[in-house]
Amino acid sequence: MPNPLVHNLNVFGSVATSSLSAWRGCLVVRQAAQPAKPLVLYDMEACPYCRRVREALTALNLDAEIRPCPKGGRRFRLEAAAVGGKQQFPLLVDKNSGTVLYESEAIVEYLFREYGGRSVPKFYRAKGYQPALGSVASAVSGLRGLRAVSAKTPEQPLHLWSFEGSPFSRLVRERLCELEISYTLHNLGKEHWTEIGPAKQRIKPGPYKPVPGGKRDAFFQAYHRVQVPYLEDPNTGKGLFESSRILRYLHATYAG
Repeated sequence: MPNPLVHNLNVFGSVATSSLSAWRGCLVVRQAAQPAKPLVLYDMEACPYCRRVREALTALNLDAEIRPCPKGGRRFRLEAAAVGGKQQFPLLVDKNSGTVLYESEAIVEYLFREYGGRSVPKFYRAKGYQPALGSVASAVSGLRGLRAVSAKTPEQPLHLWSFEGSPFSRLVRERLCELEISYTLHNLGKEHWTEIGPAKQRIKPGPYKPVPGGKRDAFFQAYHRVQVPYLEDPNTGKGLFESSRILRYLHATYAG
């Protein structure tokens, strides 16, 4: 488990990753209705192509079941191959429409069309330089979330409230991927420009008031603040804010 200095260095690297990704996956472009059956994403956190899909999920504020497939993983890679025919990621499964999709560009286009009712916004369209820049973005995060490590398997998936561009949330997602722990990703993208900034120092001064009726409002009513990452583990009844606390918990509870 990293000490505080290492953790702070990892946070700095994660901020660099978000910066190199142009902070996509922070603001909600359009609030999509959650489908009746959850979307399933076979994912590798450090993969720049998977990152593009997670950015789109945040832009639409869509939740998804994440099944981590790091290199050397044994929990979901064979399952993914059985579903789609090969071990290639990202892989999106939408049981609502019977859709199984590889290739990040196709998945992003599908998500915006099917759930956003629109074409892909210019900010989220594929560009020729993105693969190289995305690889650099993964490298500055130390390629965490790339390879599997020995871990215990929880009986029930965990729940993580996050949004893709959050540097602190990324640290938790990286560890969940390495541990091959499946989780429901509850996206809490920023719903208004006044929400830009850290949880304790947003652009708009004064007490925080989320957009009425939104996902952040529902979270605020339940937890009396809006801060990510937030992890709930139904296996132990634990609920935790703060990335450092969550990482310590995952290490103590599930690291092999």
